[in-house]
Amino acid sequence: MIINTNTGASTAARILASNTDALQKSLKRLSTGNKIASVSDDAAGIAVGSKLTGEISRLSASKQNVSNLISFAQTQDGYLEQIEKALKRMGELAMLATDDTKNDLDLDIYDEEFQSLEAFVDSMANKEFNGISLFNGTAMTAYIGVTQGGADITVGTSGISLGATSGVMASIGTNQLQSHANADDALEDVLAAQKALAALRSKTGMNLSRLEQESASLSILRDNIGAARSRILDVDVAEESANFAKQQILVQSGTAMLAQANILPQSALRLIS
Repeated sequence: MIINTNTGASTAARILASNTDALQKSLKRLSTGNKIASVSDDAAGIAVGSKLTGEISRLSASKQNVSNLISFAQTQDGYLEQIEKALKRMGELAMLATDDTKNDLDLDIYDEEFQSLEAFVDSMANKEFNGISLFNGTAMTAYIGVTQGGADITVGTSGISLGATSGVMASIGTNQLQSHANADDALEDVLAAQKALAALRSKTGMNLSRLEQESASLSILRDNIGAARSRILDVDVAEESANFAKQQILVQSGTAMLAQANILPQSALRLIS
C-alpha cells in the first residue's frame, strides 16, 4: 500500500480522458451530421470526399449548361412554330389568289396580308437568345465532362438557319399576289418553305431529345456520386446515437471509479493512526 503514487487514479484518469474525448467526437458528429469529426479520424476519407464534392459541383454546373441549351432550343422551336403558322396563312392567301373570280382589289388585299406575313417571317432570322443568334446556323457546344478531357456535345443552332440559302425564305420575298399567275408562283414557294421548315423543326426536336437525355444522365451521375460521398462523409445517426449513449455511460462510470481510486490511499492512514 503506497501514498506517493496513486496508480489506480492515474489509470482511471487516463481512461476517463479517452472516453471523454470519444464522447465529444460523437457529440460533434451528431451535431454536424459529419462522420469525420476531425481530419485525423480518416485522412483518406477526407481526400476522397473532397474530390467527390468537387465532381458534384462540376456536374451541377454541367447540368446548368445543358439546361440553358434546352431553353435555347425550346426558344428556337417556339419561333419556328410561329413561322409555321405564318406560312400556313400565306399558303391560304396564295391559294385564294389563284381563283379567277377574284378581282384586282381582292388580290391587293390578299397581297397586303401576304407581304406583312412575309416581313414577319423575315424578322425571325434576327431573333436572339441572351445576345446569341438563334438562327445563324452556327453550332453550339456544351462541355459535360467532370474532369479535364471529358466529353462534350454539339447542339443548339447547328443547321438551324433562316437565311436566304436555307430554303425557308429563299424566294418568297420576290413573290406577290397581284395577279393569278404570281399567286401560283407564290403558292409553290410557300410549299417549298413549309417543307424546309419541317426539316428545321425536326432538327430542333432531335436537339431537344439529345439534351434532355444528357440532362437526365447528368442527374443520375450526380445522385450516384452524391450517394458515394454521403457514405464516406455523412454520419449514420442511428449508429452514432448508440455510440454516444455508450460513451456517456463510460464517462459516468469512469468518473465514479476515479472518485473511488482517490479514496483508496486514505486507508493507509488507518495503519498509522
